[in-house]
Amino acid sequence: MLSDTQVEQFNRDGFLLVKGLLSREDAARYRAAGHALIERLAAHSDMDATWGSARESVEGAGKTKLLHCHDVQFYDAVFTQLICSDAFTLAASRVMGTPNVQLHHTKMFIKPPEKGSPFPMHQDQPYFPHDRNTMIAGIIHFDDAPIEKGCVRVVPGSHKLGPLQHSAEGGWHLPFAEYPVESAVPCPAEAGDVLFFSYLTIHGSGINVSNEARTTLLVQMRDPEDNPTIKTHISRGQGMMLRGINPAGIPEGPK
Repeated sequence: MLSDTQVEQFNRDGFLLVKGLLSREDAARYRAAGHALIERLAAHSDMDATWGSARESVEGAGKTKLLHCHDVQFYDAVFTQLICSDAFTLAASRVMGTPNVQLHHTKMFIKPPEKGSPFPMHQDQPYFPHDRNTMIAGIIHFDDAPIEKGCVRVVPGSHKLGPLQHSAEGGWHLPFAEYPVESAVPCPAEAGDVLFFSYLTIHGSGINVSNEARTTLLVQMRDPEDNPTIKTHISRGQGMMLRGINPAGIPEGPK
């Protein structure tokens, strides 16, 4: 259970790092499952998800790589168990301020050692805008993510600015000169920690220059009564209830 002070911090800053939500042993188990999944999928397709804009915005990012997989819960049941777990969903419910937590999508990211791709500073809102802006992300860390591994960086309080104008060239991003990754506050984390943030919070990450991979699972969630402003970024798992009920009844499936 998160404290009232933690919830107040989330509302004030637009993000909250929850320490030790998973044990290090459980985090290691999910890490192993994630890397095994990427190995299986890499045999059939290119898994690099590096933004074109990332190669332009960060010095030394020209030859970086980012391994990823959408909707991991369809590939391994351990991830279904994780995103529906009481520890994770109760924390999400508290920071969202609603008993009902609905899945939008999941993404696993692996930043390989010495060349893990960065993310330019951005809000998630342009990708999937919603009427009431209840959308949050929960980044679950499966291994340690110090600064040298390219941990997430945030701009505290930026969620209060509302939606900002982004460039869509090479991936949605804010102006490089105005929002350099290095100027944002780093959120180093340990295996088992979860970073929650509003989809309006400006965030990004640097290059993984360490000799170890950085492995995370991103879970995007919303209040089920918060309707998409436009129908976009639809995934197979969208609409699944992670906690509580859907007061609107049966959700409309993807078209």
